[in-house]
Amino acid sequence: MTNVIHISRREREKACVVALHCSLGSGRQWKTLADELGREHPFFAPDISGYGTNSYCAVDLPLTLAEEVRCLNGQLNDAEGPIHLVGHSYGGAIAFKIATCSAFAHRLRSLTLIEPVLPTLLCESDADRRLHARFAQVARDVSEDIWNGSALEAIDMFIEFWNGSGPQDPLPASVRQRMVERADKLAFDFTAAFAEENVATAAASLRVPTLLFSGGLSPFVTQRIVQRLGAIMDGAEIRHLPAAGHMLPLTHALSVNSAIAQHIARADDLAGVPLAGEAAPAEAVSLAEG
Repeated sequence: MTNVIHISRREREKACVVALHCSLGSGRQWKTLADELGREHPFFAPDISGYGTNSYCAVDLPLTLAEEVRCLNGQLNDAEGPIHLVGHSYGGAIAFKIATCSAFAHRLRSLTLIEPVLPTLLCESDADRRLHARFAQVARDVSEDIWNGSALEAIDMFIEFWNGSGPQDPLPASVRQRMVERADKLAFDFTAAFAEENVATAAASLRVPTLLFSGGLSPFVTQRIVQRLGAIMDGAEIRHLPAAGHMLPLTHALSVNSAIAQHIARADDLAGVPLAGEAAPAEAVSLAEG
């Protein structure tokens, strides 16, 4: 099910913002970003398969990022015209797949990735393979606990890893319980992230304004992924928040949302087409070619 901010007919003609949440989250993660952008753009925050209210693929959960994209096709089709794509963590990995290899890639006007989980990018450098190996072990341990019916232990291990060097504040019991209820999907998310290949080649092919975020208290594996993407993507901008952790879209929403809004505004200016409804057919070709 898609969380949509309903706005006026004229505003609906503008480029849409599509925001994808992290594992164990839902589209509600993006409420403050929707408040920031909803007056200027139609805003879609779909629930990724297996989370929130999305049961579309619940019987046969995705094992690859391409399958995740297919599960979102219906919601993505609701976003008309050019798309500003935002993704956090596992949602960032899906956003990357949409931007680089999907039927929606030619409609991309801008891309924002907040610590996307693209671990295989680290296999392409000898110095980074140890980070990949450590993260792969975490994935195996969390998945094994889930398969053995130890969801509580799996969630605790998952949260401890993503806290990185940030504060180890305990989660409210209600939040932890919701995570436990969705824990089974984590094993699928890990499988899909580690199945993605040729990330560097795909990243080098991107020709749209791209904004990358990382937090200084996050696990170094995602900080390093952001660094590597920034070095590969032509013209990508990196925003590093030293005092933020992996959940920076929530903990540092003011700074993150303001930067995303500015990034989207610049991309709209560069596109030279203020309203998607006025776009000529040639625009789709120019967007695809970069």
